[in-house]
Amino acid sequence: MNWFVAVVRKYAVFSGRARRKEYWMFALIYLLIAIVLAMLDGMLGGAGILGAIFGIALLLPSLGVTVRRLHDTDRSGWWVLVGFIPFVGWIVLLVFMCLVGTSGGNQYGEDPLQAAEPA
Repeated sequence: MNWFVAVVRKYAVFSGRARRKEYWMFALIYLLIAIVLAMLDGMLGGAGILGAIFGIALLLPSLGVTVRRLHDTDRSGWWVLVGFIPFVGWIVLLVFMCLVGTSGGNQYGEDPLQAAEPA
């Protein structure tokens, strides 16, 4: 849960880099919360309003962590727009999110993996 809260705290930070673990833990917890909200909405007979509010509330944090993850692979944040291409764009983004980040510093900042390791 700490990974999720850490991303939400940096809700509008589009600079820097995010390691794979940060991105995927956020995505996992986001998915679990979305499933619980969908089930709750179904039991209440709603029209998906809880999920919509949740999605809108976390739009900027999701976009921010995705851009920072792209930065870790030494790609511009503008690559997130490839997701608008149906099917193929989603696969390209999935591959980018799974790739190992560049070791050492790059144009977007220092390696978050090295910064996370204790000295």
